[in-house]
Amino acid sequence: MYVDTSPITRNGNRYTRYLLRTSYRERGQVKHRTLANVSTCSLEAIAAIRWALRHQYDLTPLDAVPDQLVLCQGLSVGALWLVYALAQQLGIVRALGATRAGQLALWQVIARVIDQGSRLSAVRLAGMHAVCDVLGLETFNEEDLYENLDWLCDHQATIEDRLAKQRLQGRRPALLLYDVTSSYCEGEKNAFAAFGYNRDGKKGKRQIVVGLLGDEEGKPLSIEVFPGNTQDPQTVAAHIRKVTQRLGGGPVVFVGDQCMLKRLRSAAMLQQGVHYTTA
Repeated sequence: MYVDTSPITRNGNRYTRYLLRTSYRERGQVKHRTLANVSTCSLEAIAAIRWALRHQYDLTPLDAVPDQLVLCQGLSVGALWLVYALAQQLGIVRALGATRAGQLALWQVIARVIDQGSRLSAVRLAGMHAVCDVLGLETFNEEDLYENLDWLCDHQATIEDRLAKQRLQGRRPALLLYDVTSSYCEGEKNAFAAFGYNRDGKKGKRQIVVGLLGDEEGKPLSIEVFPGNTQDPQTVAAHIRKVTQRLGGGPVVFVGDQCMLKRLRSAAMLQQGVHYTTA
């Protein structure tokens, strides 16, 4: 492959034509094929193409000009922009709000999707993605993210209500899906950590219990953390109160495992317009 130069004359004007060509043999004859017309390139660009072709099998000459060649890696945008667009479609951006605390919370959500890790890892991840440019954030550190977790805890009900309002659009949920899980803790300083039925099979580990409430499509409406020794049926009562007080009340059908609902089959549920379906 080489750059072929040839003079041409058009309308009395003389030009130089630059063609990127390659040579090949056919029936013993050497022939040439034009790959591209690079005449519109600057003379500097054409010189660079010739240099690259001349050294295509040996790039060591690059070492001779270390002060003239600088390679830079820009901030990544693709993954951040994709998850940000999804968060907008799901209503997460509006639910968290446009304050700095809301934007920090949004980054914590996006960071968990891109690469799960600690608050410190989320700060380091922000150093590789155009977070401040896309989300309009000023610089932050891991302490800012830890403080932001406190803000999320204080505003959880408001955020959940905003999400539910966007999703339900004025209607009352007719069917709610509920399930419980648990997660073990390595440390001992978690205020909710306690010994209980360990689904992870980690003997000797304290745990927390998590209850998740979803709509008829399985989209989350509310999540709540309970002490690790909380029995499944006890978690249901808290979410029934959410349904009656914050989501517009019944009539609604609660769907869950038998072990969660067997202790709640009472007139009190029916009086609140809450029915149930279970195994």
